[in-house]
Amino acid sequence: ELTMPKPTDCLYNSRLNERQRAAVARILSGQSRPTPYLLFGPPGTGKTVTLVEAILQVFHRVPSSRVIACAPSNSAADLMAVRLHRSGFIQEGDMIRLNAFQRVQEIPESINKYCVDTDSLQLAAHYRIIVCTCSTAGQLFSLGLKPGHFTHVFVDEAGQATEPECLIPIGLAAGEDGQIILAGDPFQLGPVLRSPVAISYGLNVSLLERLMSGLLYARDETRFVDHGCYDPLLVTKLVNNYRSHPSLLRLPSALFYHSELRVCAERTMREQLSQWEMLPTQGTPLVFHGLKGEDMREGNSPSWFNPVEAVQVVRYVQALKNSATCPIKLADLGIITPYKKQVEKIRLLLSRVGIDEVKVGSVEEFQGQERPAIIISTVRSTEAMVGFDVAHTIGFLDNPKRFNVAVTRAQSLLVVVGNPHVLCRDPYWCSLLQYCVMVDAYTGCDLP
Repeated sequence: ELTMPKPTDCLYNSRLNERQRAAVARILSGQSRPTPYLLFGPPGTGKTVTLVEAILQVFHRVPSSRVIACAPSNSAADLMAVRLHRSGFIQEGDMIRLNAFQRVQEIPESINKYCVDTDSLQLAAHYRIIVCTCSTAGQLFSLGLKPGHFTHVFVDEAGQATEPECLIPIGLAAGEDGQIILAGDPFQLGPVLRSPVAISYGLNVSLLERLMSGLLYARDETRFVDHGCYDPLLVTKLVNNYRSHPSLLRLPSALFYHSELRVCAERTMREQLSQWEMLPTQGTPLVFHGLKGEDMREGNSPSWFNPVEAVQVVRYVQALKNSATCPIKLADLGIITPYKKQVEKIRLLLSRVGIDEVKVGSVEEFQGQERPAIIISTVRSTEAMVGFDVAHTIGFLDNPKRFNVAVTRAQSLLVVVGNPHVLCRDPYWCSLLQYCVMVDAYTGCDLP
């Protein structure tokens, strides 16, 4: 019943790299069953592209297969459905996008025809590919489907799902023939939790992260040196980065990914801002602008802002907008800052100078996204307040995952505005500061 794909002639997406192809072949062979198979996808490595290929292969090559593809958010589930539709190898009767009936977000136009809500559960269960959020998958239990009804469960962005949330779709493939595939990155943002009680019980650690910290899935540089240092039956780590300029990729690759990420971004795209006139060093599209601003708040709000930094951020936006050498569309620029108040202040200043197209938001709002140019405003300027942030789990300091996501969104330019005297207290920001000094990308106030 199961036919293995020959390396090249049977892929629906022929542009997959060697690791992506290996992952698809492993998923199709199902050798890891019933143990979950993990697709470890660092930033910009084409994790969702790989999952979509695997779903298509399972659908077309295993006639008895029934697939449920989930993600913790509607936007991530929509993306899978859009990519499956765009592949051209899925027809209307093959796939259904199951939405909660109370869904308010807009649905991408291309997948409207696949959409039903949970009032049509009975109908949805007849499709061979169901795409939904992890929590909406729970509705399917009410149909009393026999164990093993679904043969394959795919969870994308599994690092952002709480473990109970991830177990909902996994429960639909119970039994030793069911295959579970979790895709994500344990070094990017985990589940967002509001409850300190939930955090104290470990619910901020996703199933993906917990499995990867266990013995079975552990990195082993002696036994698996030819397979990216992980047991190839259980884990594939993708390493080709299709997003970032080499000078932007080097540090996160060293800090989080054993310096294994390879620069595969298309040259014209990644070099488009390398000659910008505001760069401290031409050819290195990285700026760390040291500022001793002042952090302020309104009343006793836990959210802070830094007017000096906000003004400097807007100056950089204007310099990009008016650049003679590197014209860039404003929609290609993103501004990341960890405090709501700073988001508001920057938006206000931008609108005063007639700029509305730039997305300004928190790290959480940028996870999974990329932009040619990213400007980060770190805000914190008072050393005494760092403990306050840690207690409120806000800010950038003492949060390696937030740091990682912030610095890996940019394709061709990264500008960081912050106070080096405060940031150097955090090992990750300190390493960024040292790296910028080393490559002559630092400008601004005196260094600590």
